[in-house]
Amino acid sequence: MLPVISKLYCRGGETEFVVRMRPHAVYGGGLVVTDCSSHKVVFRVDGCGVLGKRDELILRDADSVPLLLMRRKGAGFVEALCFNKVWKGYRLDQLEASGSVVKKQLVFSLKESSSSSSSSCFISKGGGPIRITTQPRSFSNKSWDFEIKGYFPDKCCSILDCQGNVVGITKELETFKDVYHVVVNPGIDQAFVFGVIAILDYIYGESTICPS
Repeated sequence: MLPVISKLYCRGGETEFVVRMRPHAVYGGGLVVTDCSSHKVVFRVDGCGVLGKRDELILRDADSVPLLLMRRKGAGFVEALCFNKVWKGYRLDQLEASGSVVKKQLVFSLKESSSSSSSSCFISKGGGPIRITTQPRSFSNKSWDFEIKGYFPDKCCSILDCQGNVVGITKELETFKDVYHVVVNPGIDQAFVFGVIAILDYIYGESTICPS
């Protein structure tokens, strides 16, 4: 079992989900995640079209309870030069009705590669892996715990642990442009996986990013 957000989201068997991208014009963007077996919504992601803030996303459970706040660090001169930017994922222990964070705990950091951003001057399919470090450090002796391989815009990418084991994978559905599948392996924190997917969605300028 690999809990990052909570062991409550670690299931004993492989689970397949459908991810639907919400349109900006109607819902302000974001994602809706449905369990393929139960056909029930299990997670929602509010894009910054809903929040009104750039570089900030919130993952919620089926009852719209906020679980994870994700913020991107890095701006100004450094960002203009297309260098690495870092996302911080915070478990939300308390959130006011207004949306103000009362209590949060850092649980992971995700570092973008210079070639991963849709706004990067070096974008390419052959860029280096995006790597994730969890807090507190408990999974490996390396400087990172998980990495992304593949190309997210093609919905052909995997989240691997530091030993090379696949923990989650995205699969394209050719018949639906704004819908794709995600498979999460047994014992993996599903909230963590979809927090990472929400960040990838934002990095590549899909449904969670603010319209220009």
